[in-house]
Amino acid sequence: MKSFRLDELEAERLANDGAYLQFLRERNMSVGLYALDAGQSDPQQPHRQDEVYFVVSGRGSITVGEETTTVARGSVVYVPAGEVHKFHHITEDLRVLVVFSPPEA
Repeated sequence: MKSFRLDELEAERLANDGAYLQFLRERNMSVGLYALDAGQSDPQQPHRQDEVYFVVSGRGSITVGEETTTVARGSVVYVPAGEVHKFHHITEDLRVLVVFSPPEA
């Protein structure tokens, strides 16, 4: 078993000065913590893997392809591999768990 605490992951992410911290990598998936602060732009590009976002905290919007929805704590969003997507209009600091399958390259 592997077990993680969000507060410890957030501290590790901050210590590494990055918006993204991959904390689990297995044969069929990887999991990370992604952070975007209020008003920040999302620089990510499409990925070669399917993704699931689970919003742990914060508030904003995400556009996937031509569809846009608001997200907040508890939101879950699936993004197919290769699809253009961005978080935007972030009004409260976003902390998002990201699951990639297969693992992010």
